[in-house]
Amino acid sequence: MKLKLRIWRQASSNSAGKLVEYNIDGVSEDMSFLEMLDLLNEQLTERNEEPVAFDHDCREGICGMCGVVINGVAHGRGESAVPTTTCQLHMRSFQDGATIDVEPWQAGPFPVIKDLVVDRTAFDRVIASGGFISSNTGSAPDAHATPAPKREADIAFDNATCIGCGACVAACPNSSAMLFTSAKISHLAMLPQGQPERYRRVKSMVAQHDEEGFGNCTNIGECAAVCPKGIPLESIARLNRDLIKAMFKGDGK
Repeated sequence: MKLKLRIWRQASSNSAGKLVEYNIDGVSEDMSFLEMLDLLNEQLTERNEEPVAFDHDCREGICGMCGVVINGVAHGRGESAVPTTTCQLHMRSFQDGATIDVEPWQAGPFPVIKDLVVDRTAFDRVIASGGFISSNTGSAPDAHATPAPKREADIAFDNATCIGCGACVAACPNSSAMLFTSAKISHLAMLPQGQPERYRRVKSMVAQHDEEGFGNCTNIGECAAVCPKGIPLESIARLNRDLIKAMFKGDGK
């Protein structure tokens, strides 16, 4: 395959960026999108040009490190149209000779570090503000020591699959991180272990979300449409219900 790539190049967060065109040949349809970028970087290195910086780690759709906007869609869109991570997007989803735009997450709380790499430590601070439970130290309890109803356990597990990639923020016109925040809140709120701090948690994490500069949720649904783990909008509704309850509790406990 031959492709024309228009890739965002930016030296640092303090410098201006722009789309730069690259022509690449020899792309296999079985390559992942990141492997295609690897091939491009090999060719750039051979020409003594600066390779493109991009995030990656496991390349198995688990870690959440990869993430770019491909032709206007966070993580891109494969043949099946089912949301996926960038590392699991294969080049057979593109036509030979196609022009592909590749950009970083565009959101104020995600400043560009270099090229396609953005700083997502805002997510870490949101989690640190309340994404934990109080527990006595010591050996791990037996798995069946604290029973949980299956429906609630299933909801908790589904929300716990969030990998914090940031696609929801990149897709949202408001740069809201409510889908991410609600997933981190929901997976604890649905379990017995998460009840002691349930309402304190939601107030703290939403406050940190706002402090980081993420926008408000207006229920457009773009976030859920690109989430590679299928976190539903229902999680945001659950967050809102808990937040309203927390406001009436005063101490937030």
